[in-house]
Amino acid sequence: MKKKDLKEIHALIIGDEILSGKRQDKHLNYLTKKLNSHGLSLKKAEFISDDLKLITEAIKENKDSILFCFGGIGATPDDCTREAAAIANNMTLKIHPEAKKAIEERFGKDTYPKRILMAYLPENCSLLKNVVNNVPGFSIDDHHFMPGFPEMAWPMSDWIILNHYRDLSLNHPKKLDLSIWLDNVSESLLIDVMHKINNEYKNVKTYSLPRLKPSKTLELGVKGDNSEVKEAMKALKNNLKDLSINWKDT
Repeated sequence: MKKKDLKEIHALIIGDEILSGKRQDKHLNYLTKKLNSHGLSLKKAEFISDDLKLITEAIKENKDSILFCFGGIGATPDDCTREAAAIANNMTLKIHPEAKKAIEERFGKDTYPKRILMAYLPENCSLLKNVVNNVPGFSIDDHHFMPGFPEMAWPMSDWIILNHYRDLSLNHPKKLDLSIWLDNVSESLLIDVMHKINNEYKNVKTYSLPRLKPSKTLELGVKGDNSEVKEAMKALKNNLKDLSINWKDT
């Protein structure tokens, strides 16, 4: 098994506008669904501000993971992801010849003096094609840096998954998620049963997702390795029977 196959997949979403509530993040939901469609899953996601030190530290902390990073690669003063990626990898920022060419082809004379700043990338990085305006994202090994605009970033992330990690799931246990619905049942009644299932089946995790409106309902589920989830759900239902708790299959 390759070392890359053992890495967790993390996401880093950058932008003061998200943390301030001026804009709503869309990347996390999209990336999660796209990974799941390929039998992969996200292990961790972080939201951080446009701060050079914080971004640099976050990249360093993810050095052993596959990282999808969204935002902060533009040319304005608050865009510092390019510099952070260079610092975190002990690289210098240099004009990338291919990035320079792509930006010039898109903007012509308007490339200068400011748009050319987006061609300053960590040395020896590889480019990610931008299908919207030709200003590329970039990758350093398993770290991938994309714009904050979904219409630009999502085709990049799709390409990354298909070309680098499509076969990653072959070396991972198949995952399964099964759940049932309970009406008018308090979570406190389920805690001991959930602990029991978690202890008996080491490769699964139980979860509870309550809803209060329009009526009090609760989704009770088991997720984890395909080999154990069905047996764990069967055991969970047997325990609910013992407690005289009824359920509905999803």
